[in-house]
Amino acid sequence: MSDPAATLASLLRASTIQDHDEVLKLANAAIKASKTDIDAQHTRVIALLKLDRFDDALRAIAEGGHALESKCILEKAYALYKTGHLQDARDTAEKATSAQADSRPFRHLRAQIAYRAESFADAASLYRGLASEKAGLHGDENDIKINLLAANAQLEWAGFGHRIDESERQASRADLESFETAYNAACAHIARAELTKASIILKRARDLCEASEDLSPEEKKAELLPIIVQHIYVLSQLGKDSEAAALQKLVVQSEIPEAPTRVVAQNNQIALAGIEGNPYLTQRVSELASKLSGNDKLFEHQQSVLMRNKYALDLQMQKFQGADSSTNKQILAASTPTALLDVAPLGVISAAARTEMGKGKAAIRKILPVLEKRPYDVGLLLTIIQLYIQMRNPGPALTLLEIFLKNLETVTTTDYTDVRFSPGLVAAAVALYRLQGRQNSARTELAKASAYWRLKPECPSTSLLREAGIALLRSPNPEDMAAAGATFEKLVAQPGQDITAAAGFVASFATRDYTKVEPYLQKLAPVERLTAGADVQALINAGICSAAALTPTTKKRLPTDEPEKEKAAKRRRKKRLPKDYEEGKQPDPERWLPLRDRSTYRPKGKKGKKRAQEATQGGVVKEEETLELVGGAGAVKVEKATGGKKKKKGKK
Repeated sequence: MSDPAATLASLLRASTIQDHDEVLKLANAAIKASKTDIDAQHTRVIALLKLDRFDDALRAIAEGGHALESKCILEKAYALYKTGHLQDARDTAEKATSAQADSRPFRHLRAQIAYRAESFADAASLYRGLASEKAGLHGDENDIKINLLAANAQLEWAGFGHRIDESERQASRADLESFETAYNAACAHIARAELTKASIILKRARDLCEASEDLSPEEKKAELLPIIVQHIYVLSQLGKDSEAAALQKLVVQSEIPEAPTRVVAQNNQIALAGIEGNPYLTQRVSELASKLSGNDKLFEHQQSVLMRNKYALDLQMQKFQGADSSTNKQILAASTPTALLDVAPLGVISAAARTEMGKGKAAIRKILPVLEKRPYDVGLLLTIIQLYIQMRNPGPALTLLEIFLKNLETVTTTDYTDVRFSPGLVAAAVALYRLQGRQNSARTELAKASAYWRLKPECPSTSLLREAGIALLRSPNPEDMAAAGATFEKLVAQPGQDITAAAGFVASFATRDYTKVEPYLQKLAPVERLTAGADVQALINAGICSAAALTPTTKKRLPTDEPEKEKAAKRRRKKRLPKDYEEGKQPDPERWLPLRDRSTYRPKGKKGKKRAQEATQGGVVKEEETLELVGGAGAVKVEKATGGKKKKKGKK
């Protein structure tokens, strides 16, 4: 009988990718003949990995003892990575020797582990280093390029697009030559909300895949499905529902090989069908979606979107109390300051559930007390600000935002100050200041944000520094001019060609330090070319057009320098004369007295004649007498009593 070890060695010398089952059989036979054969055990582990039997490979490594484990560090880390044990895979990779760690396959595996663990910056750095080497000998240059584009796209989705070089952010001509690179380049555009570009590149990726001659029909179908699923999402976001529905008909979910892609496809189908459907039925269908396990799991931003979709269905079904309670627990559980922005969408959902999708003053009254209990809830704060803006009442909104920012400033933790000067909150404050015409306050807010991020090694938003520099450059204050120069200096130091930053840098230092800006003059267009088509005389004849200044939204009347206009003279009314007026005739002197007080007044009836007799004119004059008051307090006149007949008492 032939030696199993010799047979295995001869087979390995002539083996191809189709011989893995035979290699495994011979490796098991060699191990049975000699249990201490490390080479046979190593061969068995590799054969199991090639057959995608990763759990069996881990068991085989454990059975081989310390000697086999020290030799199979790469294989063990790969098996742990494929089974979803990412932290164990990282720990295993750290045990590698310097020679092993520096090898290209090992660095490639570390990049894969970092990518799946959502450490996208580390993954992109490793892939970038691999791409810079001469990879022709290894034959993996195309895989490295595809993975680097995927890592950059994930950085964009995670909000760290500023860490990517500007030359890598835009799709190059080489990226559009294969469907894999085109697909990943389109994903990066989706993450930056450049959906129109993404739709065009996805269409090209689909055409390249269909025209590929290296793939079988089954392989083409498997590669086309993720591209179509991503294109459906882009079309739905662009509002092209009919085109998205037409593409959805081409997707058969059971034929999608990857479980995460299958879940995304199911979500797209539910969203498109639920536009005019029954939310209760939509929720029932979503509960039947595929469950993920092991290494087949969604990324964090994907899980966040699916969770928000679930809460949106709860709001449509009027499950307000449950949605409010669930989101409130998650917001309070976010103990780390860096999670403030991650749970911000939950604050919006909580506000919608608490107000029962209401608006106006009634909604604000319901959620203002909640802000006191959750003083660092960014989503709730922005929801209240939006409600005030909808009511055209920006004053209270700005007051709330200023109090919120001051509360964040009182906490000395770096993470809280990062949230305080986050580009979104700074932009909201600047927009509200400008809405009220408070340009100086807006400039001050931008200056504080610029001063903070200039001290950091990296800024999450170059647009924030650019806007701050432009605002400070317009100020006549020398200190603001110096701050503008420092801001643009940080921008031009970053990789990439930022023409606005170069122009601002030149404008800041041209009059103070010409030698400092001289290297950047070549990046700017010469003045002669900019003014080549300008007709100076026509512009002079047209005059100067000045933009209308923003006026503050206050109800107080503003003082004016214009002199007050003279009040118009009062028009005198024309005299009105009575109808029986005769010129030269003396008017009745008693015409202003009431009728009953005139001498010509004659009352009618018995009571009236009696009152007339008692009057002084022609009536009986009543006798009066004066009585002195007790204590010398004075005297009063009273009518004198007259004697009269006493009435006889009647009989009882």
